Amino acid sequence: MSKTSLRHGVFLAPLHPVDEDAHALMHRDLELMEWLDRLGYHEAWIGEHHSGGFETIASPELFIAAAVERTRHIRFGTGVISLPYHNPLMVANRIIQLDHQSRGRVMFGFGPGLLVSDARMLGIDPKTQRDRMAQALDVVLRLLDGQTVTETTDWYVLREARAHLLPYTHPRPEIAVASAATPSGGRLAGRYDLAMLCVAATDATGGFNVLDVNWKHACDVAAEHGRSMDRARLRLMGPMHIAETREKARENVRHGLEKYLDYARTVTPGRFGNLVGRDPVDVLLEAGHIVIGTPDDAVDVLKKLQAKQGDFGVFLHQAHDWADWNETKRSYELYSRFVVPHFTGSNRARVESFDNWKAHSLDYSSQSHAAAKATFEKYGAGGALESAAKTGMIGARD
Repeated sequence: MSKTSLRHGVFLAPLHPVDEDAHALMHRDLELMEWLDRLGYHEAWIGEHHSGGFETIASPELFIAAAVERTRHIRFGTGVISLPYHNPLMVANRIIQLDHQSRGRVMFGFGPGLLVSDARMLGIDPKTQRDRMAQALDVVLRLLDGQTVTETTDWYVLREARAHLLPYTHPRPEIAVASAATPSGGRLAGRYDLAMLCVAATDATGGFNVLDVNWKHACDVAAEHGRSMDRARLRLMGPMHIAETREKARENVRHGLEKYLDYARTVTPGRFGNLVGRDPVDVLLEAGHIVIGTPDDAVDVLKKLQAKQGDFGVFLHQAHDWADWNETKRSYELYSRFVVPHFTGSNRARVESFDNWKAHSLDYSSQSHAAAKATFEKYGAGGALESAAKTGMIGARD
Protein backbone atom coordinates (compact mmCIF):
# COMPACT_ATOMS: atom_id res chain seq x y z
CA MET A 1 0.00 0.00 0.00
CA SER A 2 1.06 3.58 -0.73
CA LYS A 3 2.08 5.73 2.21
CA THR A 4 -0.16 8.49 0.81
CA SER A 5 -3.89 7.83 0.83
CA LEU A 6 -4.93 8.27 -2.80
CA ARG A 7 -7.95 10.52 -3.37
CA HIS A 8 -9.98 10.82 -6.53
CA GLY A 9 -11.49 13.64 -8.53
CA VAL A 10 -12.25 15.18 -11.91
CA PHE A 11 -10.69 17.88 -14.06
CA LEU A 12 -13.49 19.55 -16.05
CA ALA A 13 -12.07 21.77 -18.78
CA PRO A 14 -14.77 21.03 -20.08
CA LEU A 15 -14.44 19.28 -23.46
CA HIS A 16 -17.70 19.34 -25.41
CA PRO A 17 -18.23 18.87 -29.18
CA VAL A 18 -19.46 21.96 -31.02
CA ASP A 19 -22.49 20.20 -32.53
CA GLU A 20 -24.32 19.94 -29.16
CA ASP A 21 -26.30 22.67 -27.43
CA ALA A 22 -23.94 24.57 -25.12
CA HIS A 23 -26.74 25.61 -22.75
CA ALA A 24 -27.75 21.99 -22.15
CA LEU A 25 -24.12 20.94 -21.76
CA MET A 26 -23.46 23.57 -19.10
CA HIS A 27 -26.35 22.30 -17.00
CA ARG A 28 -25.25 18.72 -17.60
CA ASP A 29 -21.82 19.65 -16.21
CA LEU A 30 -23.56 20.81 -13.04
CA GLU A 31 -25.47 17.53 -12.96
CA LEU A 32 -22.12 15.71 -13.23
CA MET A 33 -20.91 17.52 -10.12
CA GLU A 34 -23.97 16.24 -8.23
CA TRP A 35 -23.33 12.71 -9.51
CA LEU A 36 -19.68 12.77 -8.43
CA ASP A 37 -20.68 14.09 -5.02
CA ARG A 38 -23.10 11.18 -4.52
CA LEU A 39 -20.42 8.69 -5.62
CA GLY A 40 -17.96 10.03 -3.06
CA TYR A 41 -15.41 11.74 -5.31
CA HIS A 42 -13.23 14.12 -3.34
CA GLU A 43 -12.79 17.08 -5.67
CA ALA A 44 -13.45 18.68 -9.06
CA TRP A 45 -11.40 21.33 -10.86
CA ILE A 46 -13.08 23.69 -13.32
CA GLY A 47 -11.29 25.42 -16.21
CA GLU A 48 -11.30 28.90 -17.76
CA HIS A 49 -11.38 29.29 -21.55
CA HIS A 50 -12.59 32.00 -23.90
CA SER A 51 -12.13 30.57 -27.38
CA GLY A 52 -11.89 27.35 -29.36
CA GLY A 53 -15.56 26.37 -28.98
CA PHE A 54 -15.00 23.11 -27.09
CA GLU A 55 -14.18 24.38 -23.60
CA THR A 56 -17.27 26.36 -22.75
CA ILE A 57 -16.79 27.66 -19.18
CA ALA A 58 -15.43 31.21 -19.13
CA SER A 59 -15.59 31.69 -15.35
CA PRO A 60 -14.78 28.75 -13.08
CA GLU A 61 -15.76 30.90 -10.10
CA LEU A 62 -19.34 31.34 -11.36
CA PHE A 63 -19.66 27.63 -12.10
CA ILE A 64 -18.27 26.65 -8.70
CA ALA A 65 -20.64 29.03 -6.91
CA ALA A 66 -23.58 27.19 -8.49
CA ALA A 67 -22.09 23.71 -7.98
CA VAL A 68 -21.46 24.32 -4.28
CA GLU A 69 -25.19 24.89 -3.75
CA ARG A 70 -26.03 21.56 -5.42
CA THR A 71 -23.56 19.38 -3.51
CA ARG A 72 -22.65 18.48 0.06
CA HIS A 73 -19.11 17.15 0.31
CA ILE A 74 -17.04 17.45 -2.87
CA ARG A 75 -14.43 20.24 -2.97
CA PHE A 76 -14.01 22.54 -5.98
CA GLY A 77 -10.92 24.10 -7.47
CA THR A 78 -10.38 26.66 -10.20
CA GLY A 79 -8.56 24.62 -12.77
CA VAL A 80 -7.29 27.08 -13.59
CA ILE A 81 -7.68 30.85 -13.39
CA SER A 82 -5.38 32.24 -16.08
CA LEU A 83 -3.62 34.92 -14.03
CA PRO A 84 -2.32 37.08 -16.93
CA TYR A 85 -5.94 37.77 -17.92
CA HIS A 86 -6.95 39.35 -14.58
CA ASN A 87 -6.03 42.08 -12.14
CA PRO A 88 -4.61 40.20 -9.11
CA LEU A 89 -6.80 42.13 -6.64
CA MET A 90 -9.92 40.91 -8.46
CA VAL A 91 -8.64 37.33 -8.38
CA ALA A 92 -7.94 37.46 -4.64
CA ASN A 93 -11.35 38.94 -3.85
CA ARG A 94 -13.22 36.36 -5.94
CA ILE A 95 -11.39 33.46 -4.29
CA ILE A 96 -12.06 34.88 -0.82
CA GLN A 97 -15.75 35.26 -1.60
CA LEU A 98 -15.93 31.69 -2.95
CA ASP A 99 -14.16 30.43 0.15
CA HIS A 100 -16.87 31.98 2.32
CA GLN A 101 -19.78 30.92 0.10
CA SER A 102 -18.53 27.32 0.03
CA ARG A 103 -17.60 27.30 3.74
CA GLY A 104 -14.10 26.21 2.87
CA ARG A 105 -14.76 23.85 -0.05
CA VAL A 106 -12.86 25.91 -2.61
CA MET A 107 -9.28 25.60 -3.87
CA PHE A 108 -7.41 28.16 -5.94
CA GLY A 109 -5.71 26.73 -9.00
CA PHE A 110 -3.85 29.03 -11.38
CA GLY A 111 -1.86 28.91 -14.59
CA PRO A 112 -0.53 31.11 -17.41
CA GLY A 113 -3.40 30.44 -19.83
CA LEU A 114 -3.44 27.59 -22.35
CA LEU A 115 -5.04 28.83 -25.58
CA VAL A 116 -3.06 31.38 -27.60
CA SER A 117 -6.37 32.55 -29.08
CA ASP A 118 -7.50 33.66 -25.59
CA ALA A 119 -4.34 35.73 -25.11
CA ARG A 120 -4.57 37.18 -28.62
CA MET A 121 -8.06 38.56 -28.01
CA LEU A 122 -6.73 40.31 -24.91
CA GLY A 123 -3.69 41.69 -26.72
CA ILE A 124 -1.30 39.60 -24.62
CA ASP A 125 1.98 38.32 -26.04
CA PRO A 126 2.08 34.56 -25.23
CA LYS A 127 5.79 34.87 -24.46
CA THR A 128 4.96 37.07 -21.46
CA GLN A 129 2.33 34.83 -19.89
CA ARG A 130 4.49 32.73 -17.56
CA ASP A 131 6.32 35.77 -16.22
CA ARG A 132 3.03 37.59 -15.66
CA MET A 133 1.60 34.53 -13.94
CA ALA A 134 4.46 34.51 -11.42
CA GLN A 135 4.19 38.27 -10.96
CA ALA A 136 0.43 38.13 -10.27
CA LEU A 137 0.74 35.09 -8.01
CA ASP A 138 3.08 36.90 -5.65
CA VAL A 139 0.54 39.71 -5.29
CA VAL A 140 -2.47 37.40 -4.87
CA LEU A 141 -0.73 35.51 -2.07
CA ARG A 142 0.12 38.73 -0.25
CA LEU A 143 -3.49 39.93 -0.55
CA LEU A 144 -4.84 36.61 0.74
CA ASP A 145 -2.54 37.01 3.73
CA GLY A 146 -4.02 40.43 4.51
CA GLN A 147 -1.12 42.53 3.27
CA THR A 148 -1.41 45.91 1.57
CA VAL A 149 0.16 46.10 -1.90
CA THR A 150 1.27 49.10 -3.93
CA GLU A 151 2.74 48.10 -7.27
CA THR A 152 2.93 49.44 -10.81
CA THR A 153 3.70 47.13 -13.72
CA ASP A 154 3.27 47.28 -17.49
CA TRP A 155 -0.12 45.57 -17.18
CA TYR A 156 -1.71 46.53 -13.83
CA VAL A 157 -1.55 49.23 -11.18
CA LEU A 158 -2.34 48.72 -7.48
CA ARG A 159 -2.38 51.58 -4.99
CA GLU A 160 -2.58 50.53 -1.35
CA ALA A 161 -4.62 47.56 -2.47
CA ARG A 162 -5.92 45.19 0.17
CA ALA A 163 -8.69 42.64 0.55
CA HIS A 164 -11.31 44.03 2.91
CA LEU A 165 -12.49 40.47 3.66
CA LEU A 166 -10.02 37.76 4.65
CA PRO A 167 -10.42 34.06 3.73
CA TYR A 168 -12.84 31.77 5.54
CA THR A 169 -10.15 29.05 5.51
CA HIS A 170 -7.23 29.73 7.85
CA PRO A 171 -4.67 30.80 6.87
CA ARG A 172 -5.93 30.57 3.26
CA PRO A 173 -7.48 28.06 0.82
CA GLU A 174 -5.32 25.38 -0.77
CA ILE A 175 -3.46 26.79 -3.77
CA ALA A 176 -2.26 24.76 -6.74
CA VAL A 177 -0.18 25.58 -9.81
CA ALA A 178 -0.80 23.88 -13.15
CA SER A 179 2.21 21.98 -14.42
CA ALA A 180 2.61 20.30 -17.80
CA ALA A 181 5.88 19.45 -19.54
CA THR A 182 7.94 22.45 -18.42
CA PRO A 183 9.51 22.90 -14.96
CA SER A 184 8.03 26.39 -14.34
CA GLY A 185 5.02 25.10 -12.40
CA GLY A 186 7.11 22.85 -10.19
CA ARG A 187 9.54 25.65 -9.40
CA LEU A 188 6.70 27.96 -8.33
CA ALA A 189 5.23 25.20 -6.18
CA GLY A 190 8.55 24.76 -4.40
CA ARG A 191 9.11 28.48 -3.93
CA TYR A 192 5.68 29.26 -2.47
CA ASP A 193 4.78 25.90 -0.84
CA LEU A 194 1.93 25.16 -3.27
CA ALA A 195 0.13 22.06 -4.52
CA MET A 196 0.78 20.86 -8.08
CA LEU A 197 -1.70 19.99 -10.84
CA CYS A 198 0.07 17.80 -13.39
CA VAL A 199 -2.38 18.15 -16.27
CA ALA A 200 -0.59 15.94 -18.80
CA ALA A 201 0.44 13.11 -16.50
CA THR A 202 -0.57 10.26 -18.82
CA ASP A 203 0.77 11.77 -22.05
CA ALA A 204 3.69 9.59 -23.08
CA THR A 205 5.15 12.28 -25.35
CA GLY A 206 5.32 14.95 -22.67
CA GLY A 207 3.94 14.98 -19.17
CA PHE A 208 4.47 11.34 -18.15
CA ASN A 209 8.14 11.31 -19.07
CA VAL A 210 8.93 14.35 -16.90
CA LEU A 211 6.74 13.63 -13.87
CA ASP A 212 9.64 12.73 -11.62
CA VAL A 213 11.84 15.47 -13.13
CA ASN A 214 9.32 18.25 -12.43
CA TRP A 215 8.73 16.92 -8.93
CA LYS A 216 12.47 17.04 -8.31
CA HIS A 217 12.53 20.67 -9.45
CA ALA A 218 9.78 21.43 -6.94
CA CYS A 219 11.56 19.58 -4.14
CA ASP A 220 14.92 21.21 -4.86
CA VAL A 221 13.46 24.73 -4.83
CA ALA A 222 11.44 23.98 -1.70
CA ALA A 223 14.64 22.81 0.03
CA GLU A 224 16.32 26.11 -0.89
CA HIS A 225 13.54 27.84 1.07
CA GLY A 226 13.78 25.47 4.04
CA ARG A 227 10.68 23.44 3.18
CA SER A 228 9.74 20.03 1.82
CA MET A 229 7.05 19.20 -0.73
CA ASP A 230 3.96 17.28 0.42
CA ARG A 231 3.04 14.38 -1.89
CA ALA A 232 -0.54 14.44 -0.60
CA ARG A 233 -0.98 17.74 -2.46
CA LEU A 234 0.34 16.39 -5.76
CA ARG A 235 -2.39 15.76 -8.35
CA LEU A 236 -2.03 13.83 -11.61
CA MET A 237 -4.61 14.13 -14.38
CA GLY A 238 -5.45 11.77 -17.24
CA PRO A 239 -8.41 10.56 -19.31
CA MET A 240 -10.25 7.30 -18.69
CA HIS A 241 -13.38 5.54 -19.81
CA ILE A 242 -14.16 2.21 -18.21
CA ALA A 243 -16.88 -0.39 -18.68
CA GLU A 244 -17.51 -3.99 -17.65
CA THR A 245 -15.41 -5.28 -20.57
CA ARG A 246 -12.76 -3.84 -22.87
CA GLU A 247 -14.99 -4.53 -25.84
CA LYS A 248 -17.84 -2.53 -24.34
CA ALA A 249 -15.53 0.35 -23.40
CA ARG A 250 -14.20 0.53 -26.97
CA GLU A 251 -17.72 0.53 -28.36
CA ASN A 252 -18.86 3.22 -25.90
CA VAL A 253 -16.17 5.74 -26.84
CA ARG A 254 -16.89 5.60 -30.54
CA HIS A 255 -19.73 7.97 -29.69
CA GLY A 256 -17.42 11.01 -29.44
CA LEU A 257 -13.77 10.03 -29.63
CA GLU A 258 -13.13 11.26 -33.17
CA LYS A 259 -14.50 14.73 -32.27
CA TYR A 260 -12.17 14.83 -29.26
CA LEU A 261 -9.17 13.85 -31.39
CA ASP A 262 -10.07 16.50 -33.97
CA TYR A 263 -10.10 19.21 -31.29
CA ALA A 264 -6.86 17.98 -29.70
CA ARG A 265 -5.14 18.07 -33.09
CA THR A 266 -6.52 21.56 -33.74
CA VAL A 267 -4.97 22.86 -30.51
CA THR A 268 -1.75 20.91 -31.12
CA PRO A 269 -1.30 20.29 -34.87
CA GLY A 270 0.23 16.93 -35.70
CA ARG A 271 -0.58 15.41 -32.32
CA PHE A 272 -1.05 11.61 -32.47
CA GLY A 273 0.72 11.46 -35.84
CA ASN A 274 -0.93 10.30 -39.06
CA LEU A 275 -4.45 9.03 -38.33
CA VAL A 276 -5.19 7.62 -41.78
CA GLY A 277 -6.20 3.96 -41.60
CA ARG A 278 -5.85 3.80 -37.80
CA ASP A 279 -8.57 2.96 -35.29
CA PRO A 280 -9.15 6.12 -33.16
CA VAL A 281 -9.29 3.96 -30.02
CA ASP A 282 -5.88 2.48 -30.77
CA VAL A 283 -4.52 5.96 -31.57
CA LEU A 284 -5.39 7.18 -28.10
CA LEU A 285 -4.25 4.04 -26.28
CA GLU A 286 -0.89 4.19 -28.04
CA ALA A 287 -0.46 7.85 -27.06
CA GLY A 288 0.17 7.16 -23.40
CA HIS A 289 -1.05 5.64 -20.18
CA ILE A 290 -4.71 6.15 -21.02
CA VAL A 291 -7.58 3.80 -20.17
CA ILE A 292 -10.30 2.63 -22.48
CA GLY A 293 -11.05 -0.63 -20.76
CA THR A 294 -12.03 -2.17 -17.44
CA PRO A 295 -11.57 -1.24 -13.78
CA ASP A 296 -8.57 -3.58 -13.70
CA ASP A 297 -7.01 -1.58 -16.56
CA ALA A 298 -7.55 1.59 -14.54
CA VAL A 299 -5.83 0.06 -11.52
CA ASP A 300 -2.86 -0.94 -13.69
CA VAL A 301 -2.43 2.59 -15.07
CA LEU A 302 -2.59 4.16 -11.60
CA LYS A 303 0.09 1.72 -10.46
CA LYS A 304 2.26 2.78 -13.42
CA LEU A 305 1.81 6.42 -12.43
CA GLN A 306 2.86 5.58 -8.87
CA ALA A 307 5.88 3.66 -10.17
CA LYS A 308 6.98 6.66 -12.27
CA GLN A 309 6.07 9.48 -9.89
CA GLY A 310 6.17 7.83 -6.50
CA ASP A 311 3.29 8.50 -4.15
CA PHE A 312 0.83 11.22 -5.13
CA GLY A 313 -2.32 12.53 -3.47
CA VAL A 314 -5.07 12.69 -6.08
CA PHE A 315 -5.88 11.18 -9.45
CA LEU A 316 -8.05 13.47 -11.55
CA HIS A 317 -10.10 12.13 -14.45
CA GLN A 318 -10.00 14.40 -17.47
CA ALA A 319 -13.72 14.84 -18.09
CA HIS A 320 -14.77 14.27 -21.70
CA ASP A 321 -17.64 13.24 -23.94
CA TRP A 322 -16.10 10.16 -25.51
CA ALA A 323 -19.17 8.12 -24.54
CA ASP A 324 -22.82 9.14 -24.28
CA TRP A 325 -24.09 10.62 -21.04
CA ASN A 326 -25.40 7.40 -19.46
CA GLU A 327 -22.24 5.43 -20.21
CA THR A 328 -20.11 8.34 -18.97
CA LYS A 329 -21.91 8.32 -15.64
CA ARG A 330 -21.57 4.54 -15.54
CA SER A 331 -17.79 4.87 -16.03
CA TYR A 332 -17.46 7.15 -13.00
CA GLU A 333 -19.63 4.74 -10.99
CA LEU A 334 -17.55 1.68 -11.89
CA TYR A 335 -14.40 3.57 -10.95
CA SER A 336 -15.81 4.46 -7.53
CA ARG A 337 -17.03 0.90 -6.93
CA PHE A 338 -14.03 -1.11 -8.07
CA VAL A 339 -10.94 1.11 -8.52
CA VAL A 340 -11.15 3.33 -5.45
CA PRO A 341 -11.31 0.41 -2.93
CA HIS A 342 -8.12 -1.06 -4.38
CA PHE A 343 -6.17 2.04 -3.33
CA THR A 344 -7.97 2.85 -0.09
CA GLY A 345 -7.78 -0.72 1.18
CA SER A 346 -11.37 -0.35 2.41
CA ASN A 347 -12.20 -3.96 1.54
CA ARG A 348 -9.12 -5.53 3.10
CA ALA A 349 -10.87 -6.63 6.31
CA ARG A 350 -13.82 -7.99 4.35
CA VAL A 351 -11.56 -10.00 2.06
CA GLU A 352 -9.60 -11.39 5.00
CA SER A 353 -12.84 -12.37 6.74
CA PHE A 354 -14.18 -14.08 3.61
CA ASP A 355 -10.88 -15.87 2.98
CA ASN A 356 -10.90 -17.11 6.55
CA TRP A 357 -14.35 -18.62 6.02
CA LYS A 358 -13.22 -20.32 2.80
CA ALA A 359 -10.14 -21.76 4.54
CA HIS A 360 -12.22 -23.19 7.41
CA SER A 361 -15.51 -23.79 5.60
CA LEU A 362 -15.74 -27.54 6.25
CA ASP A 363 -14.77 -27.15 9.92
CA TYR A 364 -17.21 -24.28 10.50
CA SER A 365 -20.00 -26.16 8.70
CA SER A 366 -19.47 -29.31 10.75
CA GLN A 367 -19.54 -27.27 13.96
CA SER A 368 -22.74 -25.61 12.82
CA HIS A 369 -24.30 -28.99 11.99
CA ALA A 370 -23.26 -30.42 15.36
CA ALA A 371 -24.77 -27.44 17.20
CA ALA A 372 -28.04 -27.77 15.31
CA LYS A 373 -28.10 -31.54 15.90
CA ALA A 374 -27.67 -31.05 19.65
CA THR A 375 -30.57 -28.60 19.65
CA PHE A 376 -32.86 -30.97 17.77
CA GLU A 377 -31.92 -33.85 20.09
CA LYS A 378 -32.48 -31.67 23.14
CA TYR A 379 -36.07 -31.16 22.13
CA GLY A 380 -36.63 -34.65 20.71
CA ALA A 381 -36.85 -33.67 17.08
CA GLY A 382 -34.31 -36.00 15.56
CA GLY A 383 -36.43 -36.66 12.44
CA ALA A 384 -36.56 -32.99 11.66
CA LEU A 385 -32.76 -32.85 11.80
CA GLU A 386 -32.33 -35.11 8.77
CA SER A 387 -34.95 -33.18 6.82
CA ALA A 388 -33.29 -29.85 7.59
CA ALA A 389 -29.87 -31.19 6.62
CA LYS A 390 -31.15 -32.40 3.24
CA THR A 391 -32.68 -29.03 2.39
CA GLY A 392 -29.62 -27.10 3.53
CA MET A 393 -31.56 -25.26 6.23
CA ILE A 394 -29.08 -26.03 9.03
CA GLY A 395 -26.53 -23.27 9.41
CA ALA A 396 -24.92 -20.93 11.83
CA ARG A 397 -28.15 -18.93 12.21
CA ASP A 398 -30.12 -22.00 13.48
